[in-house]
Amino acid sequence: MHLYEVLREPAITEKGTILQAEGKYVFKVADKATKPQIKQAVEAAFKVKVLSVNIIRISGTKKRMGNRMVSVPGWKKAIVTLQPGDKIELFEGV
Repeated sequence: MHLYEVLREPAITEKGTILQAEGKYVFKVADKATKPQIKQAVEAAFKVKVLSVNIIRISGTKKRMGNRMVSVPGWKKAIVTLQPGDKIELFEGV
């Protein structure tokens, strides 16, 4: 998997903005991405030093649309902890 296929999009949520004060950033990542791949992708894309990566698998849900049930696919999210002093400018001011 190429490094630029690993990171899908930043997950901008209320909890994610609270974690930014601690130097942690949240991303939606590819389903087959591993911790070392996520670390390399963040370091290459944003020129920062990553200390740790935590991965959370969000399971899909079923929703009702009219009289039928539709399944929403699951996804994978990564919480990336940066070295003190580093920040990702993409998230600033959000």
